[in-house]
Order: sequence, then C-alpha cells, then structure tokens
Amino acid sequence: MNPKRLRQKHHQLFGSEAELMVRAPGRINLIGEHTDYNDGFVFPAAIDKAVYFAVSQNNKGLFRFYSVDFDEYFEMKVSALSRSGTVWANYLLGVARQFVKAGHAIRGVNCVFGGDIPVGAGLSSSAALETGFAFALNRLFNCDESLLSLTKMAQKAEHEFAGVMCGIMDQFAILQGKKGNAMRLDCRSLDFDYAPLELSETRIVLCNTKIKHALASSEYNSRRKECEQGVQILKKYDPSISALRDAGIVLLEEHRTELGETVFKRCKYVLEENNRVNEAFPALQKGDVASLGQLLFQSHEGLKNEFEVSCGELDLLVDLARRMEGVSGARMMGGGFGGCTINLVQKVHTEDFAKKITESYRKATGTSPEIYVVKIAGGTGEVMI
Repeated sequence: MNPKRLRQKHHQLFGSEAELMVRAPGRINLIGEHTDYNDGFVFPAAIDKAVYFAVSQNNKGLFRFYSVDFDEYFEMKVSALSRSGTVWANYLLGVARQFVKAGHAIRGVNCVFGGDIPVGAGLSSSAALETGFAFALNRLFNCDESLLSLTKMAQKAEHEFAGVMCGIMDQFAILQGKKGNAMRLDCRSLDFDYAPLELSETRIVLCNTKIKHALASSEYNSRRKECEQGVQILKKYDPSISALRDAGIVLLEEHRTELGETVFKRCKYVLEENNRVNEAFPALQKGDVASLGQLLFQSHEGLKNEFEVSCGELDLLVDLARRMEGVSGARMMGGGFGGCTINLVQKVHTEDFAKKITESYRKATGTSPEIYVVKIAGGTGEVMI
C-alpha cells in the first residue's frame, strides 16, 4: 500500500489534505498462543505488513471512513456513536467510543485507510486497525494518552464493538514492536523484554491456508470460558490462583476428574505453552534455532490435541513442513480454525519450501496457499511523506 495513494484519496473524498499519516503493522507470534487471556506469556513481533491511515478533523460532527481495500464508504454522526452493521467500521467506532469514555472531545474525523495485512490470516489485521486509529485519534486531538493506555483502549474496542474477548497481546505488540526484535510479554504485569531476532540464515515463512472456518470466533470465546472454569475449580484448593498461570501441573492432575477431560486438556495446554515461551526466550537469545523450532512443533501438537483449535488444513501444512529439508519448526498461529502457519526455514531452502508446500497443499485441498516471507518491523507510528 502506497501511503501517497491514501493521501490522494483523502483529498478526493473530503476536499482537504490529510493532517496525519499513520502506519500500524500486523504481528506474528513466535510461540504462546491462547495464553494472553490467561495472564500468561507470549512472544510476538511486529512485521513489515501494515495498515496505513490518512486522517484529519472535520467540522461536520461526522465520522467519515473509507476503506480502500473494501472500496466502501461509511458515515455516522459523532453524536450517534454506536455499533453499526458495517463490520470493519465497528473497529474504528469502538476505538472512538473508548476516547469518548475517557473524557476526550472527539469531533468529526475523516479517515481513509488500507494496507497489505491479509484479513483472516491470523496476522491481526483487526488489531492493527484498532491500534492505528487509536494512535491517530490520540495525535489528532492531542489527547496525550500513553501507548499502554492506547493498547487497552484498542483491546476494549474489540471486546465491546467486535464481540471478541481477545487478550492484550496483539494490540500491545503492534504498538510497542521494535524493528529486528521479538518481545516476551508477561500479559499480567505487562512487563516485557526484547530479544533480537537475528536469524541470519533462517527466514520466517508464513503459509496462509486461505481458510477461515465459521466457528473461529465462537470457539475462541468458548476456550476462554473453559479456561475460566478451570480457574474457578482450582482456586477452591489454592486461593492464590487467579489465572491459569498460577496453577501447577501437579494440582491440575490431582483434580482431573472434577475438571472433566475437556477443561483439563485446555488447562494443561496453557500451562505447558507458558513453559514453552519461557524456554523459547533464552533459545532465541543464543540463536538456537533448532531448539526454538522443536518448541514450535510441540506448541502445534498442544493446540491440535489439547486446546483443539487447529483444523485439517493447518495440520496438513505443519505435517508437510515437518518432512521438508531445512525446516526447523512449524505451528499454527493465531486463534485457530484457519489462518496461517509460521515456519522457520533455512534461507537456502526458502524458495524450494514455498514451491513444494504449495504443490502438495494444492494437490490435497484444491487450493493454493499464500506464502509470505516476513521481516520484523517497528511498531505503530507516524509516517512522514
């Protein structure tokens, strides 16, 4: 997406120049899936695919939005701010609502946006939309909110206007990403450490199934409820437990019958995944790609068999990658039931990997996957053009 194109569209639609240009990246998550809403640990990084915004104030008391990617225009009175029937607009409106609730006078806004983050691929296009617009409103109206505050506003927007009870990882990583680095984030304290992602001979390759099963959102919320059920049972035996990260495997095993097999499996996965994140951090610091890769494979097995958020297409891509030369690790990434796998592939084998996995996946499914080789980029910020 060329930011100049957005500026031109802004001028064409609204008859004025954009006052501000903002870039909000997508994100990958090396490891640590479904742990964020359990107060656990995650290991994300911002990437070089992004959503761009051209924004300005207007004196008409209107939200005027245009999505370049959908070629759709949306308009709503600021005084009538509420959820709409336009799905993509709700992400922006939800953010605006948070600013109003915080006491900021959000007057009319013109916004043209577009980007190259694939929708439904697990690269957090929705969180990029939220955080980018939050960053823009903060600058546009001189609200002086911190990055952490913007992160929480964007998360609440998704809860209240999109209806997805997401954790905080996506918004945090997109706002606080650092070029060339992944971050280990403690989703309870929000403390984080950067780890240089210096994989000189390894590439991060994403394989998009181009599938998004309809149950993705409902099952996401179901997994969250199952984890909460586990906490409620376990805290009867240890009152210090307020989230799954506080529990141990031994306590979990002791109360397996009371938990029931489904809730037990969900809890077991989360505890083990937290451990994998904390093993991945020193592995990355040492440049131990082999160990990191094995943790990715283990993560996928847990997501498939214990958390049960994978699907046939994702499993196929991971199984194909596991058998290919030059692949250190692979797993599904994101909420599940479609989207992407993340693969650690030796640089010299990247082209061959893309060719062979495309051929095999197409032969098995009749659909060609989309392949992206991504680089680690900086977080949300202003674009100077």
